[in-house]
Amino acid sequence: METPSGTIIFTTVGRTHYGFDVFSLHINSAVERRLTDGVSVNFNAQFANDNGDVVFVSERAGSARIFRTRPGDSKPEQLPGAPQSFFHDRPVITQNNRLYFISAHEQPDRHFKNWSALYSVKLDGEEREVTRVTPLDTADFSPAVSQSGELLTVASYGSRSWAVTSEPETRVVICEHGGWPTWSGDPPVTPPGLHCFTPAAFHDGKRIAVATRRRGVKHRHIEIFDIERKTFQAVTEPLNPSFHHYSPFVSSDSEFLGYHRFRGESTQGESTVPNLESIVSPIKTLRLLRLNGSFPSSSPDGDLIALNSDFDVNGGIKVAKSDGSKRWTLIKDRTAFYNSWSPTERHVIYASLGPIFRPAGIAVQIARIKFDPSDLTADKEELPCEVKYLTLDNTGNNAFPSCSPDGKSVVFRSGRSGHKNLYVVDAVNGESDGIRRLTDGPWIDTMPCWSPKGDLIGFSSNRHNPANTEAFGVYVVRPDGSGLRRIQVAGPEGSEEAARERVNHVSFNKDGDWLVFTANLGGVMAEPVAMPNQFQPYGELYVVKLDGTGLRRLTWNGYENGTPTWHTVDDVDLSQLSLNGQDGDKLEGQFEEPLWISCDI
Repeated sequence: METPSGTIIFTTVGRTHYGFDVFSLHINSAVERRLTDGVSVNFNAQFANDNGDVVFVSERAGSARIFRTRPGDSKPEQLPGAPQSFFHDRPVITQNNRLYFISAHEQPDRHFKNWSALYSVKLDGEEREVTRVTPLDTADFSPAVSQSGELLTVASYGSRSWAVTSEPETRVVICEHGGWPTWSGDPPVTPPGLHCFTPAAFHDGKRIAVATRRRGVKHRHIEIFDIERKTFQAVTEPLNPSFHHYSPFVSSDSEFLGYHRFRGESTQGESTVPNLESIVSPIKTLRLLRLNGSFPSSSPDGDLIALNSDFDVNGGIKVAKSDGSKRWTLIKDRTAFYNSWSPTERHVIYASLGPIFRPAGIAVQIARIKFDPSDLTADKEELPCEVKYLTLDNTGNNAFPSCSPDGKSVVFRSGRSGHKNLYVVDAVNGESDGIRRLTDGPWIDTMPCWSPKGDLIGFSSNRHNPANTEAFGVYVVRPDGSGLRRIQVAGPEGSEEAARERVNHVSFNKDGDWLVFTANLGGVMAEPVAMPNQFQPYGELYVVKLDGTGLRRLTWNGYENGTPTWHTVDDVDLSQLSLNGQDGDKLEGQFEEPLWISCDI
């Protein structure tokens, strides 16, 4: 199969700031013990046996893999999962040393269907064959093993909301609209008016640990619910009132309680978010780099990357070395988003200045930002620059500029007509030299990207379903407005698949024959309740050929990935990247709860 080559830079919403480690404490003690080593993010753990071993998920290898840590060991052991998988979750080890886990490496028979399924592997012996437990037409999440080890529960999305099984062909629905199962004695019932989620039952059958978010409290905490007395015991709030705590788990003797949380500034381990992070790619000829920021755009010779570090009033624009070793502030104290480096000028970047995610009439300007490359020195933190607006005042929401390969024109999205369509202006003089409308209609045409050859402009649009402001497809058009066509990704125009398609952030590769974009084609990867605020199923990266063939998925995780772009340098030597985080942001654990949890009840 033909595959693309080169390097893709992208962002992941919130992920770079997680800094999760796994902790535990004795039920009768107020002293925490960290179980993981502060490397990468470590989460969704379980006690593996009575000796204190813990099995957990970590992304230290560039994708979500399963590890085991033992008391006294300085380095965790990577356990066998599915060799061809880039996503593993919720590991459980049974008494007979069999590992159960969730993986997402087998493609379902259609788009918008969950890839996640339950697998198992025997950890004893030389043969470690991975066996699928989930039926082929089903998606499962969050396994739990009964105390006898004979039964499994899984959260199962689709026609069956929650199933219990001892064999793959024997599945019984025990609860509709449920998730995150756990085994207990009598079924506990928590009081109304209280969020209780991600439960973990104690083996004594008398208590259950839950994550809660109490009214008026800003953070998620672990509490123990007494089934008989119907009372709660606070566990983590007295220890760490300002940290979120996730996914409790309990030892087999009911003496220890574990969870994961932000490791904190005082804990040893990685404390800085690196500017760039290498992610495992499913295509050998393609490299993936996660950026600590959004909307990356690389300079003509590939030595620099423009990015937005945030979208608040102080977000602005930054310029980083493409090896991740240094970063400068170009624009600050004003909101900026989306960057397009001039292909012909090393010192010119185009960007949107103004609030993001706003209606067509809200003022956002297209800016040409010019700086002196001689200011890119190690002793400087900020770059002086000249800002020139290319769009006129009172022209509405102008955003997402992309410069033509010859450096003469800029295409962008504007809401000046009341609808968001595409326009073209001079790259130096802007609208004062006139403006040309490229697309026209009562729909949303947005996020344009000029092809490196200059023959096409790619963009996202809901023109095939204007009533749905979230259903976007991929389109291309010639710079003169001719040859407009939709590239079929999920299904033909008018189909149910096309109506569900959400494809954004289109970018051409160097040869102009492949596109990368972010989409919702893969379904939900992990139970959203266990994650900081993410927008599943939107947000996995895909590539496709310009003729609509060769669709390949690039990322597998429970986060929202977005704003991908092809690096102007095809062959990035990953071994030369500065990934030690010395110049990155301070790791502060800043992430939000899912919106439905943060609303008081």
